Amino acid sequence: MSEQQFYHALKVDKDLCFGCTHCMNVCPTDAIRIKDGIASIRKNWCVDCGECMKACPVDAFYVEQDDFEKIFDFKYRVAILPSVFIGQFSKHIQECEIMDVMKELGFTHVIPAEATSGIINEAMLEEQKTDREKPMISAFCPSIVRLIQVRFPGLVNNIIPIKPPIDSTALFYRSLLQEEGKKAEEIGVFYVTPCASKIATVKSPVGDEASYVDGVINMDFLYNKVFHVLKTRGEAIDTCDEAVPYLSAKGLNWSLTNGEASNMSGRCLAIDEIHNVISFLEKVENDEIQNVDFLELRACDQSCAGGVLLTENRFLTVERIKTRAERINASGKYVQNISEAHKQLIKGKINVGEIAPRSMMVLDEDMGIALKKMARVRRMMCYLPGIDCGACGAPNCESLAKDIVRKEANLSNCVFLQRMMEKTKKLDPQHSIRIIEKTWGKDRLSKDCKKKGAKDEANK
Repeated sequence: MSEQQFYHALKVDKDLCFGCTHCMNVCPTDAIRIKDGIASIRKNWCVDCGECMKACPVDAFYVEQDDFEKIFDFKYRVAILPSVFIGQFSKHIQECEIMDVMKELGFTHVIPAEATSGIINEAMLEEQKTDREKPMISAFCPSIVRLIQVRFPGLVNNIIPIKPPIDSTALFYRSLLQEEGKKAEEIGVFYVTPCASKIATVKSPVGDEASYVDGVINMDFLYNKVFHVLKTRGEAIDTCDEAVPYLSAKGLNWSLTNGEASNMSGRCLAIDEIHNVISFLEKVENDEIQNVDFLELRACDQSCAGGVLLTENRFLTVERIKTRAERINASGKYVQNISEAHKQLIKGKINVGEIAPRSMMVLDEDMGIALKKMARVRRMMCYLPGIDCGACGAPNCESLAKDIVRKEANLSNCVFLQRMMEKTKKLDPQHSIRIIEKTWGKDRLSKDCKKKGAKDEANK
């Protein structure tokens, strides 16, 4: 499993990117470099958190996703719908209205993604009784699992090897439809994703060979289609008042911050936003955190409500979901039809395989060689200015030093050292320009000059 390559949903549009470094500066795993004036993602380091996509001022980052028309390859088309999708809509729109519109758009069945969260919760509580290393960490967020593999490999054994609801729910509903007499090859299961990492985990699931999901639909795309239909209808249609099967208050809150932690035992903490998570995991790694039993870690601010593929404000989304959960609790209309047989089916396949450490930060697999290379990095840092300006195309001086040791860059990539080398006649000025062009592109400065000149002409 450790040799499996990560699939990445985040891509760079080279026609839009102009190498502004916003993405490089916010990347939590230093996975981005600027080459030839364009952002380049190191695939083995990227965790698909979407921070680059949020930071890009020209929308040069995009998510590679399945075409919506792919659903029509199947006779029975199932949408696995996260609660945050429902939270995009006003509280005046009933859940069943949303489901009805989705069926009009082409789905034959719609099921809440968190339908199996109760079963997952039971399995996680059982896991807490084992001798697994503490604090135990939820495997809910794919970006966090990959972050731990890449940046905190020593903590992979702390991850609870239990599948998130997307997998269990897909397995359950496939089984349900097949029991109704529908052929397996005629059933297509599609997850409506709020983020890039969920796309990546469907395409190359960590700890598993394959996913039970056939494809992923961009939540932003689907929301706009559903919203347009509802807006077109206006108030002319009578609102339905039916309970949505498998939609519970617990399930609605599961993907929000503290959704898992509030249902676990012992001392539990919920931490969202990936930089907050990194700061906390550094303390865990250094044994600065004691007596914590469970960690719910999410890459996005406000958890899935802050996913990069959501349209609405994340705080409004959280408020709407909680309001709907309270209303379901008060109405008593929750319908739960998961049979005992299906529960046993889910529990029998709820565990993921080995989650292997995949540290891409190490300088060499051989410890002795790695230590020598780290010593070289420290020596390099003595020469570099420590300003972390990013002008070399790396996010900071330490990253450049490591790139040099990996033979992916040179000391002369640093613009400050270029000037010093020119001053001491160790570097020809023309060669210095070629180095800059290799990082920022040949036309970078000339384009800026042309733009400035055109602007000056326009202002005359």
